[in-house]
Amino acid sequence: MNRKSLVPLICALAALPPAVLAADGSCSASAAATMPTLVELYTSEGCNSCPPADQWLSKLKGRDDVVALAFHVDYWDRLGWKDRFASPEHTRRQAQQQRSNGARFSYTPQVVVNGRDRPSWSGPVRADARPATPVGVSVRRDGAAYVAQVQAAGDAPQRLAAYWALTEDGHVTAVKAGENSGVTLKHDFVVREYVPVAAWQSQADAPKTLAFTPRTPADPAHPRQLNLVLVDADSGRPVQAVRLGC
Repeated sequence: MNRKSLVPLICALAALPPAVLAADGSCSASAAATMPTLVELYTSEGCNSCPPADQWLSKLKGRDDVVALAFHVDYWDRLGWKDRFASPEHTRRQAQQQRSNGARFSYTPQVVVNGRDRPSWSGPVRADARPATPVGVSVRRDGAAYVAQVQAAGDAPQRLAAYWALTEDGHVTAVKAGENSGVTLKHDFVVREYVPVAAWQSQADAPKTLAFTPRTPADPAHPRQLNLVLVDADSGRPVQAVRLGC
């Protein structure tokens, strides 16, 4: 089957509802024909210029056309307050993305929209009139695990890569030290697990299967979502994203 003949299949997947909950408790989601706006925030509880960016990101809740991710970095931890959500993996991701997002250095708060550094981050996030993506994605829950089918078509990049990001909303932290000492911070879209997927050669006649099993127990007090982001492995730019809230 050639890539051109797979376009109807991808369009059919995109026509499905964003998330479908079955009677047996399983659920599934398919990416839209056009990629949602991907917003990545690099932040820290130890940074006193970060709370306004955290609040700005929270305003994106309820947007079906946006996939939002808050990566808490750990390089502020040594300055008086340890961010319980920070991870060296998030710090490494920020450094790696610097090669492709246009930033001259890593900083907080940093907002990256659709793979590009956005220094003036505080304005509205508008859905771009982007062309149809050449990558189709469907995700389903299978017990405790999640399984994704990735289908390349058209002018898809020759090599794709991906990452899973499990996020939680509604976290509150009373900061006791550091630059935000005495401040109560609220967080949404907090990345609790970040798992990169190594690059692979995209082939129209060979769909790629990806799997992910969360380690973080589900907590009803902090609604969570599973996000899968597909990127061009050579340029680092995102080409598709899907979000699953069940």
